[in-house]
Amino acid sequence: MAEFRMPSLGADMDAGTLVEWLVKPGDMVRRGDVIATVETQKGLFEVENFEDGVVRDLLVPPGTSVPVGTVLATLSAAGEAPAAGAALAAIPSPATDAATARPPEPTPAVPPPPSTPSVRMPVSPSARLLAAELGVDPATVKGTGPHGAVQRDDVERAAGKRKAAAAAPPPPTPPPTAPPPADFQAGMRQAIAAAMSRANREIPHYYLETPISLEAALTWLEGENLKRSIKDRILPAVLLLKGVARALGDVPELNGYWLDGRHQVQEALNLGFAITLRQGGLIAPAIHNVDLLGLDDLMAAMRDLIARTRAGRLRSSEMTDATITVTNLGDLGVRTVFGVIYPPQVALVGFGRVMEIPWAENGMLGVRRVVSASLSADHRATDGHRGSQFMEALNRHLQAPEAL
Repeated sequence: MAEFRMPSLGADMDAGTLVEWLVKPGDMVRRGDVIATVETQKGLFEVENFEDGVVRDLLVPPGTSVPVGTVLATLSAAGEAPAAGAALAAIPSPATDAATARPPEPTPAVPPPPSTPSVRMPVSPSARLLAAELGVDPATVKGTGPHGAVQRDDVERAAGKRKAAAAAPPPPTPPPTAPPPADFQAGMRQAIAAAMSRANREIPHYYLETPISLEAALTWLEGENLKRSIKDRILPAVLLLKGVARALGDVPELNGYWLDGRHQVQEALNLGFAITLRQGGLIAPAIHNVDLLGLDDLMAAMRDLIARTRAGRLRSSEMTDATITVTNLGDLGVRTVFGVIYPPQVALVGFGRVMEIPWAENGMLGVRRVVSASLSADHRATDGHRGSQFMEALNRHLQAPEAL
């Protein structure tokens, strides 16, 4: 029998709230199936299953906040018969013994959360943000989600009814968008503070920076995009991500974790891609297997990840699988980025703003488009010499964009 536990969706997560079960006892599930949604300080996440089998017991009701590692459900292995006389059942709470809590009914349902009065009505993070954007008070919206939870569709419906009921035409200047909920922003900042405090406390950082000419890469990209429709064009960020992936193939020590007191290099190359959220804060979900993706597939994966991140529809694996993080603050005008490593990763690559500067090469002086690339690395895992080899490899690969 396998156990499905509350996952850790980041170094800053100690507990999570089970929002909804997407399966019921008796369902057959496969590895990778989304079986629950969980809310943390950083938002709402779809949690995937890691075992093939049959759902046996749901041990935690929706609305319950439990520590990371708590058993949420049990699964019988495929082909494994349930215990004699035992019916598949939902268990009312994690503290209740599974064997004694099974009711005799043949098809029991997942029980409602405890009847303790709630201080605030359940509202999914994405619905709360949408309500803030549309100026809708979630307390006035009737929820249709699990246990009356207010979801995005409920907010959109309420906003539509309010708009339809307004007799007068809209004012020429729309009212300003309501600020994001203070409790969400405070929770996000608290989560980021916990992770960054741990990183600065535990990780001996070293930093390297080098300017890289993007003239060849951008010239090639401009010519390539002229052959494409607007919707199929590739952004410069894709070349940077692919260049990092190629360089990690040359210096794999930077692709991994520091866990249990030792350096663990990872075979899978999953780039954490830093994305700013509209309501404030930053999150870095993973784009999986970047080394195996072509530029078009990587562009599609990046667009999809950004859209789902800002809509609050990330999967748990996208929050846990990143083996190194890439952050690009060039669009905000930043010249150079010196980032803080997100534990347990051992490196972070930063890119600043692309600038036109004087550039001498082969005895000739001209103006080139140049980006400042930086590396923040864990000195326990690598040293400056190996980090410098990575930076040199990154520069080399970006000078041959057609090979990316």
